[in-house]
Amino acid sequence: MLALLLARRGVEVTVLEAHADFDRDFRGNTINPAAMEVLESLGLADRIRELRHALIKRFIVQAGPERETFADFSRLKTRYPYILMLPQARFLEFVAAEAGRLPNFRILMGARVRELVREGGAVRGVLYDGPDGERRKMRSDLVVGTDGRFSKVRKLAGLEPVEGDPPMDVVWFNVPREEGDPEEAGAIFRCGRGGLLVLMDHFDHWQVGYIIRKGHYSRLKDAGIAAFRSAVAELAPELSERVGGIEDWRQVSLLSVESDRLKRWYAPGLLVIGDAAHVVSPVGGIGINLAIQDAVEAANVLAGPLAEGRLGTRHLRAVQRRRSPAVRLVQLAQELAQRWVVANALDPEREEPFRLPRSLKLALRVPILRDLPSRLIAFGAWPVRVRGAVRSTEEER
Repeated sequence: MLALLLARRGVEVTVLEAHADFDRDFRGNTINPAAMEVLESLGLADRIRELRHALIKRFIVQAGPERETFADFSRLKTRYPYILMLPQARFLEFVAAEAGRLPNFRILMGARVRELVREGGAVRGVLYDGPDGERRKMRSDLVVGTDGRFSKVRKLAGLEPVEGDPPMDVVWFNVPREEGDPEEAGAIFRCGRGGLLVLMDHFDHWQVGYIIRKGHYSRLKDAGIAAFRSAVAELAPELSERVGGIEDWRQVSLLSVESDRLKRWYAPGLLVIGDAAHVVSPVGGIGINLAIQDAVEAANVLAGPLAEGRLGTRHLRAVQRRRSPAVRLVQLAQELAQRWVVANALDPEREEPFRLPRSLKLALRVPILRDLPSRLIAFGAWPVRVRGAVRSTEEER
């Protein structure tokens, strides 16, 4: 996204993608209203909706007989009052193809960064291995690390994080949709005795996240796959037959939930954004939204200085200054949700079935408060707009 925005502003951009393609099993597939508005400003919203997708209009929390709408996006004042569920691989392919229409953009697949090139106390490029294993050097005015929660770039730069303490990990798997399943079911969070489950509607299948206490995956495996299937079926009885198809732990994947943020996102000649700068919890499915907002703000600040050859460290500092408070606010909200709901639901000492906190249920009935969760999930702390004259790929053609 950052490459597309910069290229449309006339900046020469090269993306180094470590993998040979985008066709991997991403867990984050949520395109939020704020991201849709960014795509609309680029003339891409209608085309992205032509890709096969599902729509989520509300997040629902269910604990025993209690059922509360935690976030209702249909009440938001936006042309896109929903979360668009789109496989991240398809989204990346779409954005890369759109950027590829521009003459000043290129992408190198299978290019793994190994070292930073430093000159005069500043980063001036990278050394990377191409798909043939050949080591190459690429010089640049700016290196941007967008390589996720295990960022190689931030490690090479020696940027230090402030780490959080999330109480959970998530075991992810997919089950097929069947006739009779509710249409537009949205995202449903099931709370039971010592367990939590999230069901995400993905048009032809359900993405299921079984939430466990932090570091307890080995205990889950020790109990056996049959016990795992039973625990899932207890929280979602309608899936009891479908989870019977899970016969091996290789059919599920573990997300070790982390939360951190860098003290400093930049060094001379270098910037990191997205998960490379701030790992967020999966609560709310807001990670992609934050990353896109980082990209938009980075392009807003950096496009002019890059195009004019006057980029300085103060510009990189400005990106962090504009984005860091918004990220921190989202992380604080996630920490509250994890403390109020997740940690309580997973408490092994709990004798009674988990029930939603009374204060939460009351807040969700107060008009001025009930839309806060949906606004935070939809737009982050505040909306970020694309600024400046942006050339379209139609104009290039």
